[in-house]
Amino acid sequence: MPKQVDHRERRETIARALWRVVEQRGIAHASVREVAQEAGISHGAVQHYFATREELLVFAMDFASEQTSLRVADGVRELGSPPHPRDMLRAMLTEMLPLRPDARATSRMSAAYVLEALHNANIHARARDGLTHGRDLIEQIVRQAITDGHISPDRDPATETNLLLALTGLTPLIELSVIEPQEALTAVDQHLNRLFTNKT
Repeated sequence: MPKQVDHRERRETIARALWRVVEQRGIAHASVREVAQEAGISHGAVQHYFATREELLVFAMDFASEQTSLRVADGVRELGSPPHPRDMLRAMLTEMLPLRPDARATSRMSAAYVLEALHNANIHARARDGLTHGRDLIEQIVRQAITDGHISPDRDPATETNLLLALTGLTPLIELSVIEPQEALTAVDQHLNRLFTNKT
């Protein structure tokens, strides 16, 4: 019998190859041909799964987001039940920073995707929706933490959410060796300590 091909697995293999191309050589090299070479499959095989470079980029970014969400979920599960909202936010923020190889790969893919989104209306809409969804999740946690008394009630949840997400702006400082990863973690922890001033 001919070997059955797991199409989802093959698409993920191609997506991971794109991540590596972006991580090691940059988005300018993210052509279907170079991704095929990195994946060790033919150019035609990549085109069988992704008719266009845009389709490949969209799938690769969606897959990167899924992997980040899984890492966050794994981290939150280790926090106990129920997890403290401060610890949940820390897990979410640190997974958005390039602190480990897997997070670095998805972080660089995300940065490349944003650059593409600036000049592609379809990618722009998808990227905006994804970022909006992620921001909404964080704001929900902040609002609930205020309701539960973990954060002072005089804090504005929308502003605090924006300030938390601003910490992901540490990414280029880490990537370009302006600061060490531990310095970024210290900044995240100090900001969270200041936000969670209510000891409940």
